[in-house]
Amino acid sequence: MKNRLVDYFISLVKIDSESKNELAMAERMRDDLMKMGAQVIFDDAHARTKGNIGNLIARFPGKVEKKPLLFCAHLDTVKPGKGIKPVIKNGKIFSDGTTILGTDDKSGIAEIVEAIRRLQEEHFDYAPIEVLLTISEEIGLLGAKNLDYSLLNAKVGYALDSHRIGSATIQAPSLNVIEIKVIGKEAHSGACPERGINAIELAAEAISKLKLGRIDKETTANIGKINGGVANNIIPNIVSLSGEVRSHSEEKLEKVTNEIIRTFEETAQKYQINLDGKVYKAKVDIKVDRDFPAMKIDSNEQIVQIALKAAKNINIEPKVEISGGGSDANIFYSKGIKVPILGTGMRDVHTLDENISIEDLENGTRWIMEIIKEYSKM
Repeated sequence: MKNRLVDYFISLVKIDSESKNELAMAERMRDDLMKMGAQVIFDDAHARTKGNIGNLIARFPGKVEKKPLLFCAHLDTVKPGKGIKPVIKNGKIFSDGTTILGTDDKSGIAEIVEAIRRLQEEHFDYAPIEVLLTISEEIGLLGAKNLDYSLLNAKVGYALDSHRIGSATIQAPSLNVIEIKVIGKEAHSGACPERGINAIELAAEAISKLKLGRIDKETTANIGKINGGVANNIIPNIVSLSGEVRSHSEEKLEKVTNEIIRTFEETAQKYQINLDGKVYKAKVDIKVDRDFPAMKIDSNEQIVQIALKAAKNINIEPKVEISGGGSDANIFYSKGIKVPILGTGMRDVHTLDENISIEDLENGTRWIMEIIKEYSKM
């Protein structure tokens, strides 16, 4: 027996849409949403993200006099996401094992579209709906950061970009990206190592003094990338490192960030040499950028309670969650748009084992339908 939802989801994941190359997927969604009666427009975010299409905004007018309800998902996938070949095994959809599947976030897109289709077929009078499909979410929330917010009317809604059906994520941390350049002095490692300042040694000593990983229940820190050195016989003079600090507390975020900066600066002060009457000192250049701000929606807010009630209505266990990750919802929150993050059923995302059950695809669709119904009748 054919299953329209499954067929639709499979058709979407077969469309290549790695970050910055979402054009084909965006055109497919434009056509599908317009056939359903939506007004569809694109912004020019790609002019700043260097992609090939902007964010998609679709408006369904609805038949209930209410402010519009927003549903968000992202068009892009991580790599390897080209030539995806979906297979169904034991009620679950996988890739063939050579690529990711793309449930992140095409499960969210499929569930949004199918939910609206079914409501239309039921002739249900729903409130105005806006659908926002962003670009380049996976490489730094670039679509949300560069979105033309004047094109959105909704101030509340949901982002379909999490795991368990029935879960509503209402908090996510701020994140600081820390870029560190350690500058020493090159020298021949065999002939005259004492005439050099080893930037790798300095960086290693500084890292050894840091507390990384889980700092407390609100805060994490990580050094994720390191690059330096030219050859085994050269004392390395430059090492570049990149790391991050995340926290639900702004005070803790700044405290841990400053501790990392201070540790590298104090360690560098120990590394200096005197050559021929000239003193050479190690240096560190450090740059901190706020990648995204925190999101914190009160669990008692109507937009959260609607999602929880809707889940109960269809016998799905509701759950409020706090995330350690960031998403487009963080950026929306900073713009005054409250968007809890809902689970779609995606599993093992960003891996070759990524999958989703057909049951979860169905339940995710039913949940969105019930949310729209609850919102429309309130």
